Amino acid sequence: LFTRGETQSLAVTTLGTAEDEQQVESLAGESSKKFMLHYAFPPYSVGETRPVRAPGRREIGHGNLAERSLRPVLPAEFMYTIRVTSDITESNGSSSMASVCGGTLSLMDAGVPISAPVAGISCGLIEEGDTRLLLTDIIGDEDHFGDMDFKVAGTAKGVTGVQVDLKIDGLPPAFIAQILERTRNARMKILETMARTLAAPRPEISPYAPKIITIHIPVDKIGALIGPGGKTVRKLQEETKTTISIEDDGTVQIAADNEEAAEAGRKRIEFMMAEAEIGKIYEGPVTRILNFGAFIRILPDVEGMVHVSEIADERIPSVEDRLKIGDIVKARVIEVDEKGRVNLTMRGLDAEFDPSTVRKRGDRPDRGHGDRGHGDRPRRDHGDRPRGDRPPRR
Repeated sequence: LFTRGETQSLAVTTLGTAEDEQQVESLAGESSKKFMLHYAFPPYSVGETRPVRAPGRREIGHGNLAERSLRPVLPAEFMYTIRVTSDITESNGSSSMASVCGGTLSLMDAGVPISAPVAGISCGLIEEGDTRLLLTDIIGDEDHFGDMDFKVAGTAKGVTGVQVDLKIDGLPPAFIAQILERTRNARMKILETMARTLAAPRPEISPYAPKIITIHIPVDKIGALIGPGGKTVRKLQEETKTTISIEDDGTVQIAADNEEAAEAGRKRIEFMMAEAEIGKIYEGPVTRILNFGAFIRILPDVEGMVHVSEIADERIPSVEDRLKIGDIVKARVIEVDEKGRVNLTMRGLDAEFDPSTVRKRGDRPDRGHGDRGHGDRPRRDHGDRPRGDRPPRR
């Protein structure tokens, strides 16, 4: 709540996710805004009673001025969408500059890491012949009967926003320099007063803001996360009570009301995007059984094959003797071939994995014939064995 004389602004900052960005359609094309300042000037702020309708030209203009004055101090990279509302509860002076001051305090209170506080002031002018009189922080009557309303907003180091309304033909450059010097002195006084309440942004984001976790996934897996028609990501959001935003470069934002839900969403996505790691033990259901082995789902979109010889340490007659469809078993990844096929083993899970001991499928160990040498054994002589009427081979 910022009060200056008879002008008061109730400023509130709301932090949202990327899904809350304002979509803008203009002649230049479509764009989005991550920072918005909405200005409201209700009739009661000036002691009037009239219907409250949609914002008019004045409200939109004042809001744009305050928004442009605060935008330069916002962080270049900030995961939240920011909306500041300024409700004017009383007005007898520059309410747009009060919105700048109130908006600054509100942003800092919400934990938005702005580079410096911003304050604003309005300077007026009374001109009579060759006499010019500057007025600092003009009230309504001075604005109405005066010849100028020169609004300047900025930090202690420079100006961030200017708007000038003139009822005279113009101003000489030297006089403009005088106006800027006067508004700077007033601005520094306001910044000093604001600093007594809050001198810098709070170190932590407001506890009422959504908790956002940012991760990156491979671009070629964006489709798998979204699913057909968005089915997969919608189901994930419903189950984890999160809001998930996906960018074209693979950046994923997971937002939730609390950190536990956001973390649960992150784990689900990382599990969905995970790839089989050689040497790692997974647990999953048996999905198919064939004569030579079984298939086990180790990740949501990854199945691995365990050969019958890798199911147990001892030889088993058939796969069905140990496994059936639906069994939840543990298996270790021992190979991922060039086609992405995953080979598993259920043997030696308690021992440390040694890649050199892995026998690739198709290799056969020595059959072990001992001293039965084949090279020195003479060939039997069968003589001229009759072959009957068998026709010659073609």
